[in-house]
Amino acid sequence: MKRLYPFDPLIKHHLIISLLLAIWVFMFLYFTEPLDVNELSNTEKLIFLPGYGFVAGFCYLLFLPFQNFLYLKLKKQWNVFSELTFILTFSIVTIIIARCYYLFIVVANEPNPNTFGYMLISIFLPAIATILPIILIGRFGFGKYYEKQLEDQKIEIKGEGNYEGLHLQLNDVISIQSSDNYIEVFYLSGPNLKKTLIRNKLSVIAYEFPELLRAHRSYLINPIHFQRWKTENGKLLVILNHQVEVPISKTYKNDIKARINSTTN
Repeated sequence: MKRLYPFDPLIKHHLIISLLLAIWVFMFLYFTEPLDVNELSNTEKLIFLPGYGFVAGFCYLLFLPFQNFLYLKLKKQWNVFSELTFILTFSIVTIIIARCYYLFIVVANEPNPNTFGYMLISIFLPAIATILPIILIGRFGFGKYYEKQLEDQKIEIKGEGNYEGLHLQLNDVISIQSSDNYIEVFYLSGPNLKKTLIRNKLSVIAYEFPELLRAHRSYLINPIHFQRWKTENGKLLVILNHQVEVPISKTYKNDIKARINSTTN
């Protein structure tokens, strides 16, 4: 259940899923005519049935903040349990709101509405059986597409050995420190700070990735991770995310300050 599951945090893709969901619910009700839908005139169908589609689409959008809450709580590590929790909660709330729509709008003031149990068995569960695959396929497809986009944006910090190297997002790199004939890369893996030792020269990395700023002859930093400045024993240091401290040499001091100000403003 804790196995990672493809997840897309982009709102625009979830808006597409919501729209397709609303259209699919309307089409399902219009063409299958469950319960007493066949007793409605074509005009009444066009008045009331889109409302069920709106309920489904609206509930999906309504749960996006809940989805975002789960995503951040799990430190941007979406898993199978998270997906099932979202789908189950969304389905239950949608059924309740759809039932209220039926009682207070579709059959308002009628003496003998269908019972909840009867609607659950005859319409809600069959509808869910046909609708959920659409939602799951859409969410999975957009999740895989988003993961592929992230993968395409990754850089490779190569080592001199055949099996050395690091494949990651440039924005996940916090700093790189020179250590004799090696470089030590400090980077983010999910919410955690990690470091990897690779046989290479700092000058080579600085040339390949000009987005990383030279802060010292032995250090490169990623300015997007800037937190604050620090002065210690008359020396200037920069504090990056996860409290990574990097000394700033006088040679690069003015350039570093200008570049960080332009990046953070």
